[in-house]
Amino acid sequence: MAGKKVRSVVFVTGNAKKLEEVVQILGDKFPFTLVSKKLDLPEYQGEPDEISIKKCQEAAKEVQGPVIVEDTCLCFNALGGLPGPYIKWFLSKLHPEGLYKLLAGFEDKSAYALCTFAYSTGNPEDPVKLFRGKTLGKIVAPRGPRDFGWDPCFQPDNFDQTYAEMPKPVKNSISHRYKALSELADYFIDKNDSSKKSHLEVKNH
Repeated sequence: MAGKKVRSVVFVTGNAKKLEEVVQILGDKFPFTLVSKKLDLPEYQGEPDEISIKKCQEAAKEVQGPVIVEDTCLCFNALGGLPGPYIKWFLSKLHPEGLYKLLAGFEDKSAYALCTFAYSTGNPEDPVKLFRGKTLGKIVAPRGPRDFGWDPCFQPDNFDQTYAEMPKPVKNSISHRYKALSELADYFIDKNDSSKKSHLEVKNH
């Protein structure tokens, strides 16, 4: 039950829609309360895992406690995985139409959405844990509402709707974010269960 969630973890985002989606996907089983906080973290460069780890370490330093950061990539196979982690900048300059036009000269319109959640306990000695989710699809001419980034131009494999056209529950059951959050939720639920068990064992002795 939601009322029993005592401990909280800071989720670094300034995007209310993203927080709403994450909370919806995690549901009631998640044993912690997510508290959103906007931080101006440096824009790191490199491979997705590298970027996620650096961002998480910096956020943990600023928050001085447990923290979760998210990094999302949109990777075009014809462009060797670009825009990848730089999708935010491509999107702000080109909008969904421009992203679609980037592939005008290529037959291969396939792409994948990659979401990485990174978790730090807040202790610099503890390694950052990564949870990844990937959804395959293709880049199409934008369709659907424009209220969530590049969703209008990404159509997942085996669907005839773009992310933007899908009802939220459908998108939330197949998305890259859903897959990464499932891994993260399982980790926290297992951790929570085993800490309950160890408390019980201590009491029983």
